[in-house]
Amino acid sequence: MSGAGISRRRLFGLGAAGVAGVAAVGAGAVAGRSLIEEPVAHAATASDPVPFYGPHQAGVTTPAQDRLHFVAFDVITKEKAELVELLQEWTAAAARMTQGKDAGTFGAVGGSPEAPPDDTGEALGLPASGLTLTVGFGPSLFDGRFGLAGRKPPALADLPAFPGEDLQPEISGGDICVQACAHDPQVAVHAIRNLARIGFGKVSVRYSQLGFGRTSSTSRSQATPRNLMGFKDGTNNLKLEDTAMLRDHLWVASGDGPAWMDGGTYLVTRKIRMHVETWDRAPLAEQEAIFGRDKGKGAPLTGHGEFDPPDFAKKGPDGTPVIAGNAHVRLAHPDAHGGARLLRRGYNFVDGSDGLGRLDAGLFFMAYQRDPRKQFVPIQRMLSQKDALNEYIKHVSSGLFACPPGVVDGGDYWGRTLFA
Repeated sequence: MSGAGISRRRLFGLGAAGVAGVAAVGAGAVAGRSLIEEPVAHAATASDPVPFYGPHQAGVTTPAQDRLHFVAFDVITKEKAELVELLQEWTAAAARMTQGKDAGTFGAVGGSPEAPPDDTGEALGLPASGLTLTVGFGPSLFDGRFGLAGRKPPALADLPAFPGEDLQPEISGGDICVQACAHDPQVAVHAIRNLARIGFGKVSVRYSQLGFGRTSSTSRSQATPRNLMGFKDGTNNLKLEDTAMLRDHLWVASGDGPAWMDGGTYLVTRKIRMHVETWDRAPLAEQEAIFGRDKGKGAPLTGHGEFDPPDFAKKGPDGTPVIAGNAHVRLAHPDAHGGARLLRRGYNFVDGSDGLGRLDAGLFFMAYQRDPRKQFVPIQRMLSQKDALNEYIKHVSSGLFACPPGVVDGGDYWGRTLFA
């Protein structure tokens, strides 16, 4: 591939025949657009690119794609200059890959035969597939190795311990995280693989997670998906159309903390294993009582439609609340936490089976917010203490990351405001 670069989307179009040849013209035009155009809400179709540059990172309010590859890295270089150089290289590669191009200027097949390719090649011929790459910095990056201790945001304070969790250190934490979301799993894996390749000798993979089947909607254009327990998940999630609520609950504002985080957000991740075999033996009525919602329609037990507000005061013929005091919908509702809300962006996962033949399956929970101390922490504290769902789930990993503002143009890079 030449230095100018041919997008994978154009290769995809040029390889088609018949009427697809007409589509190839449009596809090439999409791929050739400037990367610094104003961001739009989302790609026009599942195969189109999402703009990379903008005031906020893509992959937060972007309508949730179908697939996830999440990775947490430990920084192993001791040199700040090398870390900055890596972030610059990563940003350049991300700007290319999100537009359907190879990671490097020569690509998988366009360089010298005597040199390793600067792209691994498994995404050749594939469109951009709505790929977004979102970066965050963990509390451990501010431990003093790179002179950043004084720039650590107060909101990046370590999460407290919660009752019932069984966190595994080897799949928790991390200095830097990258969230790759796309409609094609191979495109997401290709992106993470190439960032890891570029980072060789400077970072090492701490853990990673593949996800399928988004468990939240981040736009009103999307139907509410279901989790592996069979219930609609994230009915009352923040949506990209809720601009006022996003300002209040999602984006860091001037004065919230250090200026380098203005326009950024905070990400909490939790790997939640579900005891699905036990859940599958629970009666339907019990399942619905635990969630406080109808399993089919997703409506609260006091309503008829999915988006009907739950009536927590309503009582049944026996005088007890229709929605139990320990029902998930009651305890997770903003009214129980002074109005605190999250933008959830989680995914289902199945990591095979354990030694007893039980599915290692559940939810890779991801939630973006303006301040975890005021949002995730009080919500999770109440859920961990009272939620009837706890009998069927176990939190096994945890992560917290400060996601800086977006990359504004080709001279910018992930984290520039932090390292400037």
